[in-house]
Amino acid sequence: MPGVEARGRFIVFEGGDGAGKGSALSAVAEALVADGLDVLTTREPGGTPEGLELRALLLAAAGSVWDQGSELLLMTAARVQHVKRVIRPALAAGRIVLCDRFVGSTLAYQGAGRGLPLALIRDLHRIFVDDVWPDLTVLMDVDAGTGVRRSRQRLSATKADEGRFEALDLDFHERVRGAFLEQAEAKPGATIIIDAGRALDSVRPDVVAQLRAWLSASLTTG
Repeated sequence: MPGVEARGRFIVFEGGDGAGKGSALSAVAEALVADGLDVLTTREPGGTPEGLELRALLLAAAGSVWDQGSELLLMTAARVQHVKRVIRPALAAGRIVLCDRFVGSTLAYQGAGRGLPLALIRDLHRIFVDDVWPDLTVLMDVDAGTGVRRSRQRLSATKADEGRFEALDLDFHERVRGAFLEQAEAKPGATIIIDAGRALDSVRPDVVAQLRAWLSASLTTG
């Protein structure tokens, strides 16, 4: 379906655990709705009933039973449902789609983190996810140690059983961060890097201002 996505805008928030993607996405969504834009917020794994079931399987502590290949295939399966049932229809309707994680996370976590071939991940994405990529990626960049510590504190406070990746060693998270930065370097015109090591009160308005500026230019040029 070439050109369909051009009617809407697909913006993905990426970054390591504890980078503040969710709070930044929420702040941007609130600001864009206030600007009168039609916004859809979603996340991965998730976004569909099937994706939420897979999220529980993949992120819970019990998910450690999954082989790394199974993990990749389940992440991809969730994305197929998400793109075909939620993201593509929203973009075709001209909506602004804000997504917490997408294939960049798979390249970082299952690729750089787990050591699976990046070419395999891209092939699965091309064949089964129609090679859909974001119009813009917002990389929330934070030191791996700081991010994991933040995420563990959040999970403890909320009692959420989603700490499978936080339980992995710091070297894993350093590889993940490096992969995100490499992706950003490869697509500088389609990436905004945010220093997420700062206090949330300074991060949120920075993200909102940069997204508003990008969207204004993007929607003007079509």
